[in-house]
Amino acid sequence: MLSPMPIPSTIRSIAQALTLAIFLIVGVMARPAFAFDTSAQFAILIDADTGAVLWEKDGEAPMHPASMSKLMTLTMLFEALKAGTVKLTDEFPISEHAWRTGGAASGSSTMFAQLGSRIPVNTLIQGVIVQSGNDACIAIAEALKGSEPEFADAMTARAREIGLTNSHFTNATGWPDPGQMMSAHDLALLARHIIKDFPEYYHYFAEKEFTWNGITQHNRNPALFLDPTVDGLKTGHTEASGYGLVVSAKRGDERLILVLNGMPSMKARAEEGVRVLDWGFRAFKTYKLYAAGAVVDNAPVFQGTYGQIPLVTTTDVSLIMTPDQRKNMKVAVSYNGPIPAPVKAGQRVGTLTITVPDKSPQEIPLVAGADVEQLGIFGRGAAALRHMIFGS
Repeated sequence: MLSPMPIPSTIRSIAQALTLAIFLIVGVMARPAFAFDTSAQFAILIDADTGAVLWEKDGEAPMHPASMSKLMTLTMLFEALKAGTVKLTDEFPISEHAWRTGGAASGSSTMFAQLGSRIPVNTLIQGVIVQSGNDACIAIAEALKGSEPEFADAMTARAREIGLTNSHFTNATGWPDPGQMMSAHDLALLARHIIKDFPEYYHYFAEKEFTWNGITQHNRNPALFLDPTVDGLKTGHTEASGYGLVVSAKRGDERLILVLNGMPSMKARAEEGVRVLDWGFRAFKTYKLYAAGAVVDNAPVFQGTYGQIPLVTTTDVSLIMTPDQRKNMKVAVSYNGPIPAPVKAGQRVGTLTITVPDKSPQEIPLVAGADVEQLGIFGRGAAALRHMIFGS
């Protein structure tokens, strides 16, 4: 807790000047336009820590996600595991529908599960992620909701709850269907949800190969083999969608999530995934502006034992941006002042607003950094009189 001692005016002026100088040279990132382009029809790059959109190309447009929609199937399973209604050692049956629609008989992506067999959940996860098995997805859907259509309805409902506004599911696999749609932004947010909320299961996405039923298959994510900093997530391809990729990489303290879709070939998918990630890490840098508890400004206090209160941040304030964006940033501190005493440390008293022209502002709460007690009755009377005469 900060001491409720008033800050000398000279020090305060220097601190405020330094604060303003820092903010004036730092730009905030919010969906900027860049000359950088990609052969993908749909694309988006986000900061995994904050979810901020760094770059996009038709990122909100509904598109056919193909097998990338399996990330939602996995999310449903991960949530059941976290809730304790399912265990990794549980075994799910392979029905005729799972085998015929998504197994060896289907000619589609499969983990080659045998009809009538029972497969541990742990293995089904590997079958979905590494082998993109449609049979594994259907087995999960039927075990969790009774049927694939009911599971698809539940996927859509849950997607809405976690903020995926452009997603609708008709199946658990990503099999071509006019109603199976997602946006690149939704896929990026879903990947972030998995990374942040289910870290105990994220390691599966980095597995490069998996063997089941005597058949070894390699992970379809080409970036895993081309970039050692990549550790997930999923690819997709149908005639309607083209070639797509949801990929994440971490370099140092920065993690980026990239979604590309509508590419013409596997080669283009592999090359663009690595190229765009490399550009993203070169172009953007995370700037740490304030540590939690840092004094941003001081606000006057009415009828308090001290005449002002420090306004502090409750969390670290970091922004990811390009050097070119620094020059455009503006900062404002707002509060309803003078703030009436008593004031308690931690009480929300103001807002730090960071904006870039034509972008949505970022608002950061400011709280009182110290207690300020109310003056006694005579002190309050004198303060009220001063306020009436001098306005302060």
